[in-house]
Amino acid sequence: MDNYKTRPIWTALLLMTGILMGLLINKGVKRNAPVVDGGSKFDEVMWYVGNDYVEKPDAQKLQDEAIAAMMEELDPHSAYISLEEFNEVNDPLLGSFDGIGVQFRLERDTIAIVNVIKGGPSEKVGILAGDRILYVDDSLVANKKLKNEDVMRKLKGPKGTEVRVKVQRRGVEGLLDYTIIRDAIPTYSVDIAYMLDEQTGYLKLSKFSATTVSEFKKAVAKLNAQGMKQMVFDLRGNTGGYLNAAVEIADEFLPKGSLIVYTEGRNRPRNYMKARRHGQLEDIPVVMLIDGESASASEIVAGALQDNDRGTIIGRRSFGKGLVQEQIVLSDQSALRLTVARYYTPTGRCIQKPYTGNKEEYLLESYDRYENGELFHPDSIHFADSLKFTTPKGKTVYGGGGIMPDIYVPLVDDSTEYYFNRIVNLGLLYQYAFDYTDRHRQQLKQYQTVSAFDQRFVVTDAMFDEMVRLADERGIVGTEVQRQVARREANTLLKAYIARNLFDDEGFYPIYAPMDEILQRAIEELKSE
Repeated sequence: MDNYKTRPIWTALLLMTGILMGLLINKGVKRNAPVVDGGSKFDEVMWYVGNDYVEKPDAQKLQDEAIAAMMEELDPHSAYISLEEFNEVNDPLLGSFDGIGVQFRLERDTIAIVNVIKGGPSEKVGILAGDRILYVDDSLVANKKLKNEDVMRKLKGPKGTEVRVKVQRRGVEGLLDYTIIRDAIPTYSVDIAYMLDEQTGYLKLSKFSATTVSEFKKAVAKLNAQGMKQMVFDLRGNTGGYLNAAVEIADEFLPKGSLIVYTEGRNRPRNYMKARRHGQLEDIPVVMLIDGESASASEIVAGALQDNDRGTIIGRRSFGKGLVQEQIVLSDQSALRLTVARYYTPTGRCIQKPYTGNKEEYLLESYDRYENGELFHPDSIHFADSLKFTTPKGKTVYGGGGIMPDIYVPLVDDSTEYYFNRIVNLGLLYQYAFDYTDRHRQQLKQYQTVSAFDQRFVVTDAMFDEMVRLADERGIVGTEVQRQVARREANTLLKAYIARNLFDDEGFYPIYAPMDEILQRAIEELKSE
């Protein structure tokens, strides 16, 4: 018994002896790192590693990983961007990138062209939607377990440079060779802007980039010319972007002088941002749509409208990012995105959700909302009194975890839809739509416009049965009632996915609109005003 009790003590002593032995062995060869003005412990460690480590280390890799780990310790949005990642991370917000001008997906480990950008380099040389890229610059890229980022690195490159590809085309023997001259490829923030009816405009914005404001104004002018008298502004899935772009967009809805947002940080004095001009949309009814993926700049716009009693926010609680980052370019052209301030809505709300230090848990908090019932029952959401604020017209709004919409549209908790939802969530319906489009591309060319496709194309029973067989092979089986529900839903969603393959977003959204419950609730709200 006595020996058992003392064993942990001896274990500790042995461990300490091992550490001391290490110190004694190395004590005789210890050298002092050169003292550099302003040097830090980090510099000192890097010097010792670089000079005394048993093998030659990759100093750049060590520094990159150390800096990345340092950023991880701060907050979930501060980050280190390596030189290799710099363009990949920043291009989406610049409004353009240099590349070949295609939309692709990795289909059975092969690069499949989904759409070719009109007027882009690939269209100019004759590449078509449905082509498979098998070689890039004589290197085989099929069946190589590539990721999307790998493909983008191979196809993107400086404007004016060449990339040679070999493609496989359905119905053509052998491979086709193309030499493509890379060029600037625009990326758009406005997914679509069209008229839902004779007086209701719909505009969906995917991000807040360098070109967002000009795109937005152009789209609004188009809708105004088509007779828009009221608007649905869709920010669902919009994860944010530039703060200034959010302020400029909010300015279009608010009277001059209205507070839009203010920011404040330890070394950033409070900065108020207000509407500076008469906006194009000040005088029309507006409904804004948000969801759990609406974040950052999206929440700034939603908070500005909600706190100024301007329009109605409809949907589900937004993500909850209330932090402001600045991008600092380092000497080797890598960068830090460093959180320097918090932002606050006009009533003084900080909508940043709690962070306990677990980044994965923070980013996937939307699953908790599903598990705790929030997505089905909005009355399950409870806010502390300290998180309640009041707008000028007396409306109660909430801080501390996203923007809570004025009208909450829950998910439908219907067991008869479980089968169809599984088919959709596992990507089987999307996969079938892609395969169908690929096999029938020649026949589908008869539909020259979205309107013609919508009026004449029919999802047949044979198509649905083929998709069901795919589900059966994956072990997804539904009851007769569930299959009937799935058949009804597939009429719209499957058709919309095929339309997207043919006409991009201009094909998808108008066809999908009737089954979009949040959009339909927005239309009802505008009719009641």
